[in-house]
Amino acid sequence: MLRFILKRLLYGLLVLLGVVVIIFFLFNVLPGDPARMMLGQRADLASVEAINRDLGLDRSLAVQFVSYLNDLSPVSIHNRVDSSSYWFMDEEKYGSAAMLLPLGKTALVLKKPYLRKSYQSKRNVTDILSEALINTLILAIVSMAFAIVIGIAIGILCALKKNSITDRIALVFSVLGMSVPSFFAAILNAWIFAFVLVDITHLNMVGSLYSVDDLGRGEYLDLKNLILPALTLGIRPLAIVVELTRNSMLEVLSQDYIRTARAKGLSNFKVVTKHALKNALNPVVTAISGWLASLLAGAVFVEYVFDWKGIGVVIVNALDKYDFPVIMGAVLFISVVLIVINILVDVVYGLLDPRVRVN
Repeated sequence: MLRFILKRLLYGLLVLLGVVVIIFFLFNVLPGDPARMMLGQRADLASVEAINRDLGLDRSLAVQFVSYLNDLSPVSIHNRVDSSSYWFMDEEKYGSAAMLLPLGKTALVLKKPYLRKSYQSKRNVTDILSEALINTLILAIVSMAFAIVIGIAIGILCALKKNSITDRIALVFSVLGMSVPSFFAAILNAWIFAFVLVDITHLNMVGSLYSVDDLGRGEYLDLKNLILPALTLGIRPLAIVVELTRNSMLEVLSQDYIRTARAKGLSNFKVVTKHALKNALNPVVTAISGWLASLLAGAVFVEYVFDWKGIGVVIVNALDKYDFPVIMGAVLFISVVLIVINILVDVVYGLLDPRVRVN
């Protein structure tokens, strides 16, 4: 089992390395001058050259790539302040770090990954993403919880009432939910529930987890702003959960042990909850494990439409301003989340089914 886990970790690191290579070279061939983005178009040549030296943009692309990898890696090589110094790097960039192995004027160190600084705000990209991460995680978790609870309930109902009007209506909505793009669903929901029906719903068309008090008393938690983004983001996984639960329940309910349980006189409620549901949820769990990571990536359009202050809004604003370090950091973060969740899912499958470890 340990060999299986290490193998999955190695694959994950190779995928992450590939993502880093693509991101770095893609954003380094795009048009745009970071120095002039930071200083303005009227900046003098000396100031532009000074910024380029500070950012390392005056060096070859290969040297820049090695430096970028060194910044990203938790274990990296950096110059020491002096031969006896324990803290030796630019703490404003890298924070505190521990020296693992002295190498003359340099040292092998353990530090947190450095995602560079924003061209626009001059803040560390890590700080920008950390502030937005909480909002995105809350939105993704609430959306997934909505999809799981409502989706499983509707899927069970459809299976028990196969070919009824309820079943057919639910299937139509499931197909629509899987077909409608997220950005279109976001605009449609905002228009219906926050404009047409605003007198009934009292929902805001835009807003984040915290709102500013009109009386100047600061920010306050405004949970109603979570309803529409969570509903919109949860529509597609909801449709998939309904489909999977319905089909899996129909398959399980046709098994011999279910007929045996009913022949013993068990009520339909006990047959469904104690015997059928547990076995029918396996494909649903498989789908859920992948969808949580996808929600983090797919929240970009939904967050932008509803002005939800998460990673999606950060990415769109960075794209609008050509703030490449922020975009690169956000893409890397989402990639790491996807890779970690896939590794965890593989490990769980390996624990549950030894055949997975062999393959």
